[in-house]
Amino acid sequence: MAYTEVETKGWLQRMSESFGGIIVGFVLIAAATWLLWWNEEDTFKTAGAIGEAELVTQDVQDISRADPALEGKVIHATGRADTQEVLKDSLFGVEAQAISLRRSAEFYQWQEHAQKETRKKLGGGEETVTTYTYSREWVSSPINSGNFRDPDYKNANTVLANVEDSTLWANTVTFGAYTLPDFLKHSIGGAVPLTVENANVQAAGLLGNSGYNTENMVHKSGSTVYLGMNPNNPEVGDVRVTFEQTPPAEVSLIAQVKGNTFEKFKASNGYTFSRLAMGDVGSSEMFSSARSDNKLFAWIFRIIGIICVIAGLRMIFKPLSVIADVIPILGTIVEGGAGIVAFLLGLAWSLVVIAVAWVRFRPLWAGGLIAAAVLLLGMSYMKGKKASA
Repeated sequence: MAYTEVETKGWLQRMSESFGGIIVGFVLIAAATWLLWWNEEDTFKTAGAIGEAELVTQDVQDISRADPALEGKVIHATGRADTQEVLKDSLFGVEAQAISLRRSAEFYQWQEHAQKETRKKLGGGEETVTTYTYSREWVSSPINSGNFRDPDYKNANTVLANVEDSTLWANTVTFGAYTLPDFLKHSIGGAVPLTVENANVQAAGLLGNSGYNTENMVHKSGSTVYLGMNPNNPEVGDVRVTFEQTPPAEVSLIAQVKGNTFEKFKASNGYTFSRLAMGDVGSSEMFSSARSDNKLFAWIFRIIGIICVIAGLRMIFKPLSVIADVIPILGTIVEGGAGIVAFLLGLAWSLVVIAVAWVRFRPLWAGGLIAAAVLLLGMSYMKGKKASA
């Protein structure tokens, strides 16, 4: 059964909160402005480092010996990332001859879900009805049910065993006659499930103080160790742990040779570049992929920055709609208009920041953005003029 709470705010309280939000709005806009500028600079310099690395990279076919002539050179090579080390999970006794061994834990817990519905009241007040519902789900970490709103579910969560996620890495991973440094080793993918027939949970003592017969509480299947009475009928507090290994595999890399290992190439602008791909991948394809990733991250941060600017402006304009909320329908109209203006101004401001950054880093592209920003500012002015009328 759902549990509900009702919160009522008067007009004066809402006004006070909205004016307080103005400060937060300006801080948010300032932070977003910095993010937009930094993103353009980072994207430009990263692209420069990629291009500079591509100019000096040479293909190496034979990595069976460390060639002194390659010292300090940026190379592209393909070979087998291999290791002879056996990794062992000390908690469960699971072993694997692998580049990495990962343990992931999940906990069966009560999860609280909140759904809010806000209603405006005549006179500027506001009533918020929050409905709390609860469901049992597998989650990545235990949930503190002491903070649940419904008294019937407070302290309902228990955990049979506290198991943390962990990843073990082989100390030595070879690449022909070379040894891979951590930054390349950690880029190796291709993880696969690891069979856990050799898991020894009882020796780990995880359930030693649980009061249960540990032989009936440990179930092993495939890559999963299940702690609980019945894996097919989980109870709150049950834990399931899965294991993955990253086996030796063929990889392609671009990096600078340093003795019998590698380091990142440092471009003239101070940025570094290296790359690792799974399988036999040509250097041109790896550089193309690096450029695509750079563009993707640039657009992600641009969108985040623009959204934050718009959100900050909406917080600054919030007092206008609260004032108008004395008559709810009027407040809704003002809020909608303020939202449109905030969107147009926020987008225009973001484009101006990006354009100024492009004047600094990409002058040939800046003109079009400045023109778009001027157009949006004009639309914002006309929208504000119509709203005033």
